[in-house]
Amino acid sequence: MEVLELDIWKSDYGLPSVDVECLQVLVYAKFNGIPVKVNASNNPFNTPHGRLPVLRTNDSKLDTVREIIHYFKKRNWNSESELTPKECTLIMAYDELLKEKLLPALQFIWWIDKKNVDELIRPWYGKALPFPLNYYYPGKFERRSQALFECLYPNEDNIVDIENKVYSEARKCLTLLSTRLEDSKYFFGEKPTAIDAILYSYLAPLLKVPLPNPALQNHLKACTTLVKYITRISQKYFENEYQEYEQRKAEENAQKVRRDSESDSDFPNKRRNQFVAGIFATLAMAAYAVSTGIVQSSTREQHRSRKGSEINP
Repeated sequence: MEVLELDIWKSDYGLPSVDVECLQVLVYAKFNGIPVKVNASNNPFNTPHGRLPVLRTNDSKLDTVREIIHYFKKRNWNSESELTPKECTLIMAYDELLKEKLLPALQFIWWIDKKNVDELIRPWYGKALPFPLNYYYPGKFERRSQALFECLYPNEDNIVDIENKVYSEARKCLTLLSTRLEDSKYFFGEKPTAIDAILYSYLAPLLKVPLPNPALQNHLKACTTLVKYITRISQKYFENEYQEYEQRKAEENAQKVRRDSESDSDFPNKRRNQFVAGIFATLAMAAYAVSTGIVQSSTREQHRSRKGSEINP
């Protein structure tokens, strides 16, 4: 029996992987019940072309989403087998729409937005990657994204204008997807297909990762149809990751509430302790002054001054 191993970026934030391409392959494998052994390698250095995911088969290594999905389909792991030609064409159309309208926004959020990069993205990859690769790959990813936007907006130098254009297109795309999905369980009814794997891989990181600059994330959260859609897939196909993360978040929130409560209850005692400490400090300084003769010397000087004034009226 053929053994399939999938090397990916690690799980976090309740997701089996935070990387869009890794996530797409993982979700497609889950939808089709494909038996793959998942390795959170976090190391693209030993891959054929320095990127993840990588599917290792008995006789090959595949490292693009297109190649991996094609390999699955050749072995009859194909969630589109029951779709009509028109529906298959729609999948390709929506795939192109997401690449054109939403992927640039994700690249901007991950590698161009300075607040996100400095406060979240670089530190995350710095911990995930082994030394010294944690100094090399984040810079490589940033340069690749910068080159992308130089190609997309060759005549635009103002980063704020680029951000506004990118986010505007992404918001329109999210609204369109939300309207198209409506109350459907999946894009084409009751069974998930490739478009659901693609869509989830784009939307889940945008929804779940705690971005310091959440401008586009807030728009996604307002699209409640998409939020329910993402949550439904997470709970059904990645239950362990979802439950562990939600439990950890609940525990962290409970600890924060407890700390805040303890701080509030300690407030009167804190003021009292500060008052007592102030009195104690004052008495200690006075005792020190007396013990070293400072007060006595001052008193004697005052006495001599008064006595001299009496002798010399």
